[in-house]
Amino acid sequence: MTQRQITSIATAIVVFTGTLWGFYWLPVRGLEASGLPGPWGTVAITLAAVLVLAPLALRRRAALRQADPVALGAILLGGAAFALYSVGFVYGRVALIILLYFLTPVWSTLIGRYLMGWHTPRLRVVAILVGLLGLGVMLSAEGDLPLPRGLGEWMALIAGLLWSFATTGMRSRAELPPLVAAFVFAIGAALLAFSTALWLEPWRGLSGAWAPTLGLAFVTGALWWGASIASLMWATVRLEPARVGILLMSEVIVGAGSAALLAGEHLHPLEIAGGALVILAGALEVWPTGAGHGAPEEV
Repeated sequence: MTQRQITSIATAIVVFTGTLWGFYWLPVRGLEASGLPGPWGTVAITLAAVLVLAPLALRRRAALRQADPVALGAILLGGAAFALYSVGFVYGRVALIILLYFLTPVWSTLIGRYLMGWHTPRLRVVAILVGLLGLGVMLSAEGDLPLPRGLGEWMALIAGLLWSFATTGMRSRAELPPLVAAFVFAIGAALLAFSTALWLEPWRGLSGAWAPTLGLAFVTGALWWGASIASLMWATVRLEPARVGILLMSEVIVGAGSAALLAGEHLHPLEIAGGALVILAGALEVWPTGAGHGAPEEV
C-alpha cells in the first residue's frame, strides 16, 4: 500500500470518528438523566470500554510489554484528555465545549515547533494568531474578560491542550496495535474520570433503573471508546497532529448542529464568529502539505 493510500484511509477514519463523536454528548447527558450525575456517566462509559477491550488487548500483551514507555504515557494522556472533554458536556453548552476543545491544531503546532523542533510554515503562524483571536472573541462574547466562564469550558480548553501533547507523543514514538492502544487509552480515561468524579460528585448510589443505564454505558463504551478509538489510534500515528485536529473538526459541525436541533442550545453571534475563526485556524493548519511542512510523513 502506498503512502498516499495510507494517508487517504487514515483521513477518512478521522473524519468519520469526528462525525460520530459529534453525537457523543447524547449518551453522556442520557446517563446523567438516568441517575449518574456529573463525571459518573463518563466513569461508567470508560470502565465499560476497558471491560470490552480487555480480552482483545490482553491477547496481544506481548506488544504491551514491549511498548515504548513514552508511547504508553502519550496514549494514557490522550485518554485522560478525552475523558475531561466528555465530562465537560455535563457542565457546559455542547457547541462551546467542542469549539474550545478544537483549538488543538493551534496547541499542536506550538508543541511541534517549540518542543519537537518541527518546521513551522508561515501560514501556520497565521493560523495560530487566527485561532487565538477566535478564542478571545468567543470568550468575550458577553462583554467579559476572554476567559472560560464555567467548569465545562475550562475542562474543554485543558482537554484540548492535553490532547495536543498526546497526539504529538503518539506521532513521534512507535505505535501499538490499535486494539491495545484503545485499551490503554480507555484506562487513562477511566482513571481521570474516576478521579474527577470523586472530586466533584461523591458517589451517592445509582438513582435510576440500573439495567438500561448500564446498557447505555456499555453500548457507548464499545462504540465510541472501543471501535472508534481503536480506529483513531491507527490513523493518528499516520497523520500530523495538526491534521488530526482539523479532520476531527467534523465533530464541530455535527455537534453544534445536533445540540441546536435536539437540545435547543444556540450560540451568541460573537461566539459563532469566534467559532468560525477557530475553524478557519484549523483549515489554515492543514493547508501547507507535502515535504518540509511539519513532521516526517513516515508510515
